[in-house]
Amino acid sequence: MATVDTTPRTDGRSARQVARETRRLENEAHKKLTSKTATIVAIAIAVIWTIPTLGLFVTSFRPGADSAVSGWWTVFVDPNFTFSNYIEAFSAGGTALTLADSFINSLAITIPVTVFAIAVASLGAYAFAWIPFKGRGFLFVAVFALQIVPIQMTLVPLLSLFSRGLTINGVAIFPGLAMRDVDHSFATVWIAHTIFAIPLAIFLLHNFMAELPSELMEAARVDGAGHGQIFFRIILPLSMPVIASYAIFQFIWVWNDLLVATIFAPSSSLPLMQTLNSLSGTWGDRWFLQSAGTFISIIVPLIVFFSLQRFFVRGLLAGATKG
Repeated sequence: MATVDTTPRTDGRSARQVARETRRLENEAHKKLTSKTATIVAIAIAVIWTIPTLGLFVTSFRPGADSAVSGWWTVFVDPNFTFSNYIEAFSAGGTALTLADSFINSLAITIPVTVFAIAVASLGAYAFAWIPFKGRGFLFVAVFALQIVPIQMTLVPLLSLFSRGLTINGVAIFPGLAMRDVDHSFATVWIAHTIFAIPLAIFLLHNFMAELPSELMEAARVDGAGHGQIFFRIILPLSMPVIASYAIFQFIWVWNDLLVATIFAPSSSLPLMQTLNSLSGTWGDRWFLQSAGTFISIIVPLIVFFSLQRFFVRGLLAGATKG
């Protein structure tokens, strides 16, 4: 039979009184967080936030002539829908590339960059978390501090590096990639995106890996496992939630990028955002095609997010709050 400890606490209250007070506070917090006013305000914010997206979605199905002379809300009194915007947007483009071509380019850029960033960052995070070496703390802080460096400040140095190459003592260490002279080359944009992604990735993955039980590592070492076996057989499987949550961030960020790809990708390898940006035409008279192109562009990020959403909150909170 269960018993309740009624021993007085240092403040004069028994365990029963503490439990009663705790339940009272929990009930008050629950009422405040679930009040009708808070619910109404949340619904109002959600509706206001959704209206522009709804308007964009309706416009994507309206004929261009109707969109040019009336607002999207008139569809409720004079419905007129067509799929021609999607067909025209997917087969045309504002640049030499069609939206279909740049869609493939975006996949060719985003998927490798996400894999490269996670691969490099996971190895670095493991080294910072479980391999003792001199200056580890200082170096980790230095890597983390790179997050505050604006991307715009690194564009010119990287552009010079890629075009001219890197020479040390007269030896060509990095001979240059001649970005604009190589057709269908994604190497420069892969390298640039991976460099920009590493600081945040190492920070999140390190904070998660550092909180894993040290007993697991000690037991593995006793059994003769080296760093490679520990990393691939213990660290990676246990770190999948935070890796998946970061993969969502990295994939969506690179997929929606316009600046980095425009500067570093050759004209034949421009991503979806560049073509979408030019889809409205020189004078902006075909802006309604951008609404259709916008919903074409969000298909893949939605698939990625809903596929990995079960890892999202758990992995992100673990990587951001521990350490």
